[in-house]
Amino acid sequence: MFDFEKRLAEVPAQTVLCIGDLMLDNFVYGEVSRISPEAPAPVIAVSREELVIGGAGNVARNIASLCARCIFVGVVGNDEAGLKLTQAFDDLKGLVEPHLVIDRRRPTTRKVRFVSEHHSTHLLRADWEVAQPASPEVESALISYAVAAMPRAGAVVLSDYAKGTLTPRVIRAVIEAARRLGKPVIVDPKGTDYSIYRGCALITPNRKELAEATRQSANDDAAIADAALRLCSLVESEAALVTRSEEGMTLAVVGQAPVHVPSYPVKIRDVSGAGDTVVAVLALFLAMGAGFEPATRAANAAASVVVGKRGTATVSLPELRRRILPASTLAPEEKIIFDWSELDERLAEWRRQGQRIGFTNGCFDLLHPGHLKVLTGARGVCDRLVVGLNSDASVRRLKGEGRPIQDATARAEVLAALEAVDLVVVFEQDTPLDLIRRVRPVALVKGGDYRREQVIGREIVEAEGGEIVLIELAPGYSTTQLVGRSREPVKVPAGVK
Repeated sequence: MFDFEKRLAEVPAQTVLCIGDLMLDNFVYGEVSRISPEAPAPVIAVSREELVIGGAGNVARNIASLCARCIFVGVVGNDEAGLKLTQAFDDLKGLVEPHLVIDRRRPTTRKVRFVSEHHSTHLLRADWEVAQPASPEVESALISYAVAAMPRAGAVVLSDYAKGTLTPRVIRAVIEAARRLGKPVIVDPKGTDYSIYRGCALITPNRKELAEATRQSANDDAAIADAALRLCSLVESEAALVTRSEEGMTLAVVGQAPVHVPSYPVKIRDVSGAGDTVVAVLALFLAMGAGFEPATRAANAAASVVVGKRGTATVSLPELRRRILPASTLAPEEKIIFDWSELDERLAEWRRQGQRIGFTNGCFDLLHPGHLKVLTGARGVCDRLVVGLNSDASVRRLKGEGRPIQDATARAEVLAALEAVDLVVVFEQDTPLDLIRRVRPVALVKGGDYRREQVIGREIVEAEGGEIVLIELAPGYSTTQLVGRSREPVKVPAGVK
């Protein structure tokens, strides 16, 4: 029996090398309420904009969001979009090591999607790209970076978007180097000539791509499995994984019976980048030595998480754990949010129900009766209580080295187990100001050791008609004092050995 709980704990120790076509994904969100008087075209009233690393770079983002390491090799142009991508990699907290080759002959691939905020519908996409094979000089640089980094990786991903990074020369050099070192290569393919990927361990076409590459029908389970095994023969791979949208996935491993994995019943918001998530999880599981079937089931679970989010999304380790191990996770985990994109939906649903939303925050390193009094008091002044929880890095900056005593996941689980708490949201900043702007509570609650004018977010809440509530503290309880006492040396009575 495959132990997913144990394997998920090993994910942060893995390193994956990813080579592929890098893009800048630009999402422009707004609503359409009229037609332009200048032409028969809809007018989008823009409300917000997001810039994220896309294409093969989204594989790296997913690996980093799962707390593992990624060595990324790709191409950018000598332009503003390339600079933004370079800066975006710097923000991935040291989990991604980028090696970006600058090609002055082409622009950085950029995609701008105009999206209806309310309906999560793509209205238009505009692309800036030159889909031509990389020059020999760029090819040599890509190969040099990839081969040098390969000994440090447990698995290799070739993420091909047919923009010119993965030329036949680059692909062959990477696969041959990986085979010499015994590293599995996972290919997310493009085009119809898959012979260029010969010798990979696993190839991941969708159903349409499979039919085109093998020139066979892929209309039902049996036909898909047959075509997938045919593809394995064509590219001399060990396995093929066919992604089938709402019908799940089909895994074909040479010499074994095919496995059909059904999709999870989820509400699909946006499928952008879901394939990148699948490839990232497959690579991490194969890097730790898991078989193709456990890797496929984990990837299927991860995909079900990201399609429920907007934009080019990623999956976190807690989200993957909750999705893949529903029977072994605690019910309170449904209250824990690390990815703020989930927060808006929860809040919107509560507001539709007419619920009054309250907010309080803290580090909650060692939960004591003082905390319980504030939390129960806070819940008493609202219908739904959101608790902002400082991340580990945030606690360390505020409290110093040696803190927190417990990591964010442990602290969140303890809080979520309390009846008074409806939602726990982890924030990375030193203050909860950005989170308060997102929650817009009608009641902002703190302990009685604060004065009203000291409460962070007071102006935001009061400007919207909310109130500040101060709860009298239970005397004699302080986390800092408890930690200090626990570290004091134990006094042994005289004569006791």
